[in-house]
Amino acid sequence: MNEIKKRAKPLSVSPLKASSTTGAALAFLGIAHAIPMLHGSQGCTAFAKVYFVRHFREPIPLQTTAMDQASSVMGADDNVIEGLATICAKQKPALIGLPTTGLSETQGTDVARLVKDFYRAHPEYAHVKVVPVNTPDFTGCLETGYALAVKAMFEYLVPEDRSRVGRRPRQVNVLPHASLTPGDMEALKETIESFGLRPVVVPDVGDSLDGHLMPEEYTPLTLGGTPVGEFATLGEAAATLVIGRSLGAAADTLAARTGVPDYRFDHLMGLAANDRLLGILAELSGQPVPDRYARQRAQLQDAMVDCHFMLGFARVAMAADPDLLIGMGAFLHDMGAELVSAITPVKAAGLESLPARQVIIGDLEDLERSARETDTEAGCELVIGNSHAVASAARLGVPILRIGFPQYDLVGGYTRTWIGYRGSRQTLFDLANLLLEHHEEHHVIAPYRSLFRPAEAFDPLGAAAPAPAPGGQPIH
Repeated sequence: MNEIKKRAKPLSVSPLKASSTTGAALAFLGIAHAIPMLHGSQGCTAFAKVYFVRHFREPIPLQTTAMDQASSVMGADDNVIEGLATICAKQKPALIGLPTTGLSETQGTDVARLVKDFYRAHPEYAHVKVVPVNTPDFTGCLETGYALAVKAMFEYLVPEDRSRVGRRPRQVNVLPHASLTPGDMEALKETIESFGLRPVVVPDVGDSLDGHLMPEEYTPLTLGGTPVGEFATLGEAAATLVIGRSLGAAADTLAARTGVPDYRFDHLMGLAANDRLLGILAELSGQPVPDRYARQRAQLQDAMVDCHFMLGFARVAMAADPDLLIGMGAFLHDMGAELVSAITPVKAAGLESLPARQVIIGDLEDLERSARETDTEAGCELVIGNSHAVASAARLGVPILRIGFPQYDLVGGYTRTWIGYRGSRQTLFDLANLLLEHHEEHHVIAPYRSLFRPAEAFDPLGAAAPAPAPGGQPIH
């Protein structure tokens, strides 16, 4: 068991996390024909929108209740009701997500009550689903806000009926954690479908934010994602796959309301996790594992053999949300790498078992301090983190593997597949290549020059060369 160091500073010097409000908005963006409306000031929504647009490089539908100085003091209940009515009238969504921000939480807004007031004032919009969720951005992170929004969707949209389990024996519910990319979700759905099963991913940002052109010039709502009607079918599935410990409470809520059994994974990287996944899918479908996965598994094993010279005993520092940190940390440990520093913005279940020297609840300044040891043998050789960590890696003088959210200085980072045999294999190659490239850049070996040949024989311009050392070895 490692040592978990609590936050010791009154502020974030180099922030790592994205807010929980942003995480809740991300969850709602995975629902078809939906739009999140953040209850707060215009700036809160603007910052979240900038994050999303720079990461996904797609138009992002977000709305705001636009709290100002007066409504912040006197109350902003009317802002919420009028905002919901305006969106319903003009944009006709299937679902509106209503996450709070730090401003509205400090004010003490009861968004659940306001949704009831909205339906009483506007019964003509009873068919539009509105899901409120409390996500103050002064606590938690992207991952926690996302998980809270998923749990709220189950509470408001899934009927409480435990008698329908297995009516759709080919359906498998999938709950992916916030750090799984659209590429990850696409790969996971393809794996499930290869067993003749039907995956229902909640929420499915792999369908709505995967980066595809649309026939319409503009849409004010999400294009793709989980249809709202699918929530009524979740209780008829054969099983639920839960990826990530952060979704534990949401999975408990779904299981309590539907009675559908679930299988929980910390991550889907490396051999053991994917072996277990394929075994479960084979059991649920009654079909053998397709031959192609045996081939992909053998390819991953070969990559592990090829890369262990570079990754064995490699010293890595990583900063990420807990689920991503746990998954990548376990994967690195399996390859023999050492996680000398693990930074995460919030304390979460599972961190105590992370194979790291220490886990710090902090920011990127803590990453730099813990990675820059006086003993060079303890310093890190590689940083893993989002685009905020690029400057930290540069100051440490080591390469960085970009992972997580946001990635605003890398095109296509959101499409990257990290999970499965293939995703794990590519991750190994990328890690090994970064270490190789950095080693070659910083360890230049001078060419050998014989003691018995003049320097002019090696220099076509006739420039003087350093005198060789005894035995013919060059002097450095």
